[in-house]
Amino acid sequence: MRAPDATGRFGRFGGRYLPEALVPAARAVEAAFREAWADAAFTTEYRRLLATYVGRPTPVTECARLSEVLGVRVLLKREDLAHTGSHKINNVLGQALLAKRMGKRKLIAETGAGQHGVASATAAALLGLSCTVYMGRTDARRQELNVFRMELLGAEVVTVASAAGTGTLKEATNAALRAWIGETEDAHYCLGSALGPHPYPWMVREFQRVIGDEARAQCAERLPAAVPDVVVACVGGGSNAAGTFAGFVDTPAALVGVEAAGGSAVDKGVPGVLHGFRSHFLQDEDSQVLEAHSISAGLDYPGVGPEHVHLAETGRVRYTGVTDHQAMRALELLTRTEGILPALESAHALAWVVDAAATGELPAGSTVLVTLSGRGDKDVQQIREYFR
Repeated sequence: MRAPDATGRFGRFGGRYLPEALVPAARAVEAAFREAWADAAFTTEYRRLLATYVGRPTPVTECARLSEVLGVRVLLKREDLAHTGSHKINNVLGQALLAKRMGKRKLIAETGAGQHGVASATAAALLGLSCTVYMGRTDARRQELNVFRMELLGAEVVTVASAAGTGTLKEATNAALRAWIGETEDAHYCLGSALGPHPYPWMVREFQRVIGDEARAQCAERLPAAVPDVVVACVGGGSNAAGTFAGFVDTPAALVGVEAAGGSAVDKGVPGVLHGFRSHFLQDEDSQVLEAHSISAGLDYPGVGPEHVHLAETGRVRYTGVTDHQAMRALELLTRTEGILPALESAHALAWVVDAAATGELPAGSTVLVTLSGRGDKDVQQIREYFR
């Protein structure tokens, strides 16, 4: 998991497919990131904020009761304990600092489940930037609490409705890219996941690799073998998984990325271009992008970050999908055994562990590290409706 090639590709995937008006802006972001990431003053300030504002390092929690039920040792990397309640703040703080360095005065963001929007609004408030967040109509309705949080933080939330779409993350991303075209001089597009045009998949992964780097050091302190047998993370666009896997890709640990069954782009998608990058997308026979489905607003994107498809092609990471039902069973099990309510996204990663332990795919006594990407407060209304 190194830097992409000179064209911004990981193997066959990635690149920069943009309207002519956005190419200079994307190139400016790349140049600024390369310069900042090599600047000790920038990285020192970034790490200071991660420690004093975000609350890093987040702990690794041993799940004794869940482990007893499953017959495997389960450890959770607790990104739900980071400020704002998810891993999103790691990337957003880095990009917000970069925007300030570039002389920008505004953040433009897209959001699905709302956590990236909340993180963007939070960073903007901290650093004195204005912020506009685009959110699909369906997602805004099922994540009303996060919409209010963003507005309370001073952000403008623009609800996106499309007659041809489902009002989810795909439409929000379309709207955010269109908005950026008219505001490139003053605004930075703060993309929330490891996708989009180069340099975003690489840049987001680098800002999120703090998850994997911390987890590897924490596992080395407590595990006899230094690394877990298996490392698991949920995958929507793929930022928490990319950050997690970056810390373990050069170890013997098996790596598993878990998508929503209704949005499993790595396995069910085919090569195509959307939102400025080449990857796998759910498409029909006419190459029209299909809508994804998931009970989680953060996992119903019809594609996946390009580095994940590359990791799948090389065989280093296994990707699989789980259903809404499997995810909800896992959410209930973790909540009742450990008193930890995970986000619906994170519940998908847990669901794979639950099922793999039951079928013997995870041998008894295996050690599994799961990145708990966020907490479930934002999803309580959906969870209640599901279990009624």
